[in-house]
Amino acid sequence: MHIVILTFEGFNELDSLIALNILNRVKRPGWRVSIASPSARVRSMNGVVLEAQASLQDACDADAVLVGSGIKTRDVAADAALMSQLRLDPTRQLLGAQCSGTLILAKLGLLDGVPACTDVTTKPWVEEAGVAVLNQPFVAKQNVATAGGCLSSQYLAAWFIARLESVEAARNAIQYVAPVGEKETYVTRAIANISPFL
Repeated sequence: MHIVILTFEGFNELDSLIALNILNRVKRPGWRVSIASPSARVRSMNGVVLEAQASLQDACDADAVLVGSGIKTRDVAADAALMSQLRLDPTRQLLGAQCSGTLILAKLGLLDGVPACTDVTTKPWVEEAGVAVLNQPFVAKQNVATAGGCLSSQYLAAWFIARLESVEAARNAIQYVAPVGEKETYVTRAIANISPFL
């Protein structure tokens, strides 16, 4: 099981790295989570440099792909050569996007007729792409999920784990990372947000 987190130049650390950490809480043979980028290294919106663990081709071949956000997502969405490399397919992959990553899925035509979640800044661009935006943190339809707000990455990660492993595994992953004294509150909220879409 290979899960890829698409991470572009100017990425938001909270989107890519929180999801990476939570998804890696699943410990079973063959479960692998990778950061995929169009170049060997990408710099975050705050100057953090990551080395890619996977390529865009790996993302196209992965079992699941999460598209993170960043301050240059509109540039990515406008780059025809780059976008043409993203051959994502919800008939054989789980797909998720967070905040401005939702714009990437919209521009790829993967949100046709599917309402989405995104952040306040990206909302007008996603609507301009013909996608209705909901005022909630998470939504999914079949194999495509979107989330809005940096800390909603926990919901995307939980949904991926619940779909690919089990709801119990998702509970355990969220429980592990939740603040002490608030673990049950965090787990209950996360599972309540994803349950209608499992």
